[in-house]
Amino acid sequence: MNPAASSSPHPAARLAVTGDPTVRSALEKALVFDGHNDLAWESRVEAAYATDGLGEVAPHGRFHTDVPRLRRGGVGAQFWSVLVPSSLAGADAVEATLEQIDFVHRLVAAYPDDLALARTGDDVRAVWADGKVASLLGAEGGHSIDDSLAVLRVLSRLGVAYMTLTHNVNTAWADSATDEPVHGGLTDLGRDVVREMNRLGMLVDLSHVATTTMHDALDVTAAPVIFSHSSCRAVTDHPRNVPDDVLLRLRDNGGVLMVAFVPSFLSESWARWRHGGEVGPEPRVTVQDVVDHIEHAREVMGVEHVGLGGDYDGFVRFPVGLEDVSTYPRVLEALATRGWSADDMAALAGGNALRVLDAVTSGGR
Repeated sequence: MNPAASSSPHPAARLAVTGDPTVRSALEKALVFDGHNDLAWESRVEAAYATDGLGEVAPHGRFHTDVPRLRRGGVGAQFWSVLVPSSLAGADAVEATLEQIDFVHRLVAAYPDDLALARTGDDVRAVWADGKVASLLGAEGGHSIDDSLAVLRVLSRLGVAYMTLTHNVNTAWADSATDEPVHGGLTDLGRDVVREMNRLGMLVDLSHVATTTMHDALDVTAAPVIFSHSSCRAVTDHPRNVPDDVLLRLRDNGGVLMVAFVPSFLSESWARWRHGGEVGPEPRVTVQDVVDHIEHAREVMGVEHVGLGGDYDGFVRFPVGLEDVSTYPRVLEALATRGWSADDMAALAGGNALRVLDAVTSGGR
């Protein structure tokens, strides 16, 4: 049974913008539970952590995210990334992570009619029933804990529900997908981090990590894991994407791949254009490219292990038609044209993420 299913539609489902009855039915079963949004860091860079204006469309002129567009997108639960770039390290990284957490708390307090903090699956359901967007915290990068299990425990007490084991460079205990490998995966400390996250009921996030780190984490974990914002390497050969052998292990682990909307992850031609200096016409990337990754993941793992992790406000450009957080229904509409049922779309949109959150925060599968 879909763990998000209820006997009556979620109050917020009516706010989503879609004319497709199958998509409407799906969102009445489960709202979108997105795995990754970098608004907190973008707010630091663009608005000095100001929360004002986010109740209106296009605050400060460039954000992909605000309250009205979350509503139009059918978003009922959002993992807000408390991102710290790899350029920050040690105490500076810990301090910046705390500032990011503070921003999310202040954001929720600024819009109490629309947002509410959540940590567990039951929290998310309660927020949905109240017609609000559940706001969860995810720390992007193990450097945020400065190699300290004590700091990890403090982040958990502050409500951080997942941690991505690395960001763009290696930590002292884990290899990143986009750095030269030095550990061959996880070190002994890295394995202890995974075990402690299991004990704390924190989701282990394997986006950004090297393939060897993916395998090591799956060897160690006693709970389902997530990829909060990655896509499929068999469709687009990018180091941030997940190879099929790992997807098969993710299926057996009970976890979920939350497909990202970043053009580099979706299209090899776009990635070559981007990294080649953006010479010539920009290759066209659309919602159909996202759907191709979703359908590949379903083919390999089954629909129970696929979700959405847009990565809005974490990149400059997004596919045509998916320019901001209001556009999630367009992904579901495209899937409906490919024959997806309302139940399968509900599982993708939010049911699968909620199932994994339930399993991890309750201490078992």
